[in-house]
Amino acid sequence: MDLKQLEYFVRVAELGSFTRAAHALGVAQPALSRQIRQLEVELRHNLLLRNGRGAVPTEAGKVLLAHGRGILHQVARAREELGRVRGALAGRVAIGLPPSLARLLAVPLTRAFRTALPQATLSISEGLSAAMLDQLAQGHLDLALVYNPVPAADFAFAPLFDETLVLVAQQTGASATAPIRLADVAQQPLLIPSRPNAIRMQVESAMAAIGVRPTIALEIDGVAAILELVADGMGCAVLSPHAVAQASQPQRLLTRPIVEPALRPRVTLASSARRPATLTQQAAAEVIRDLCAQRFGPPGAFDAPA
Repeated sequence: MDLKQLEYFVRVAELGSFTRAAHALGVAQPALSRQIRQLEVELRHNLLLRNGRGAVPTEAGKVLLAHGRGILHQVARAREELGRVRGALAGRVAIGLPPSLARLLAVPLTRAFRTALPQATLSISEGLSAAMLDQLAQGHLDLALVYNPVPAADFAFAPLFDETLVLVAQQTGASATAPIRLADVAQQPLLIPSRPNAIRMQVESAMAAIGVRPTIALEIDGVAAILELVADGMGCAVLSPHAVAQASQPQRLLTRPIVEPALRPRVTLASSARRPATLTQQAAAEVIRDLCAQRFGPPGAFDAPA
């Protein structure tokens, strides 16, 4: 067995598909299949069950997958330790950001990362919390900022900061800016992302707790598109002030604090609990924690009785 065969097998097992794994690895699918078949012959075990929906590990494959992840991690750690001998951490770190924070954090995060880890490579992508957790599980992401995650054995979560959601409406000149009760927010025509968006789930859950339901005018995914529609008077939205500040024309929008209760989703740093973090990933996580603490304060800093 060699490291290339092991890496190919782990990637197929994690992605559940030869096609997706070949694309992710940048190799031809026949070459990928051939390498894994050679591995199976050498180990005298079928490692993957091929079916119409993809490929899943056999019992032997599950055993090798657990060992393979550890072996590949140790190889990565060895390379990093050798990099430290040269005086710097190296390697690639893939970080996922939610759309509401991507424009706000991407530039300062890139600057802080380059200062702290000049020999490392940073990859940033946008995604919804549920999708980014899937990418973490599959190995596409190393770290992700997610909203209100549900505890799960596959992931490790560390709280970063709390946001406060506001009602966003069109600026008409005579519009009110006073706080608005959540029960009254439910009567507004809302432009809201589709499920399982974390902000939507929190809005619906909080409204259900007080016995009301949202009035949904339009389901639309994409913060920028929502803000443009609000500015054109197509409805209202529930978003964070940080998202509103990144609008192309924020002067066309107004915000109203939501009360009774306030909505404060928690932003959490997520990583895989199945793959131990490399030294470079650990350093990148520290960069993220420091940056968020400087910009937003610690989690719970804005907690108040609902």
